[in-house]
Amino acid sequence: MKLSRKSEVQPTPTQLQALLQHAGNARWAFNWGLEKCQAAYRAWAASGRPKEWDWPGAVSLHKELNALKKLPVEEGGVPWMYEASKCAPQEALRNLQAAFKNFKAKRARYPRFKSRNRGIGGFRLTGTIRATERFIVLPRIGRVRIKPGDQGYLPVGVASQVSVSEDAGRWFVSLLGPDVEELPSNGGSAVGLDMGVVRLAALSDGTVTENPRALAKRTKKLRRCQKTVSRRKKGSRRRAKARRALAKAWRKVINLRRDALHKASTILTKSHGRIVIEALRLKNMTRRGGSRKRGLNRVLLDASLSELRRQLEYKGKL
Repeated sequence: MKLSRKSEVQPTPTQLQALLQHAGNARWAFNWGLEKCQAAYRAWAASGRPKEWDWPGAVSLHKELNALKKLPVEEGGVPWMYEASKCAPQEALRNLQAAFKNFKAKRARYPRFKSRNRGIGGFRLTGTIRATERFIVLPRIGRVRIKPGDQGYLPVGVASQVSVSEDAGRWFVSLLGPDVEELPSNGGSAVGLDMGVVRLAALSDGTVTENPRALAKRTKKLRRCQKTVSRRKKGSRRRAKARRALAKAWRKVINLRRDALHKASTILTKSHGRIVIEALRLKNMTRRGGSRKRGLNRVLLDASLSELRRQLEYKGKL
């Protein structure tokens, strides 16, 4: 089993522009590929829906994109993509192919176009990535400094790929760590776990883990930030500033919830040898049901019961 390690980096102004360029190239390639796939579907439907049809895949789309790079802008080319690594749009097209595969398997919804208004997003790079305790060397970007609080967390050495993402003005890198062997039970006691929204986890031995209620504690702050955004003129600098404040407020909610879940799951897996969890159909529990159901759905999603179960499953194997 492999686990990914994620750390925050502190890029220089020049490196920040390079990161934005890579993220923009990946976003543009994904949207361009999605438009090509939709055009192919319309052509397939117009031709009578034949059984044999050559659908555009990641490889064919990347070849077509390479041809567009050689054309000038006046002819519809994208020569500005040469300013960043070719891996970012290439991996974006692979993500698009995986998205359609998950949609056909009914594991995800239909792929949507990526908008800059919903966030900068991220990208993935392949090649020779070297990581030390203090720095990580990214292709075409250079040696990026790791935030002091996260130094020593990434696996030191050479990696084949890295994922870079942005969240509320902060940049993160993620690397796959070495193989981790699944260990046998630690010999602790076996307990039953009851998950809920009032109490996050209640064990059969009487132990109780309280729900942090991350969203409920900051609802007023989020509403105030959202009202400020709605009052600002679209396209203005003050609106951009208000949106950054809103993103930071949401980031604090996510960090509070994530911190509580990790602490709870770590303590539970280290203290017990076997944990039996009730089979809850959380997807059915959070279906739409009018204004009365909306409040319950908000509380259920704020508790992140599925994330707690996921963490207990993989930490129980370590």
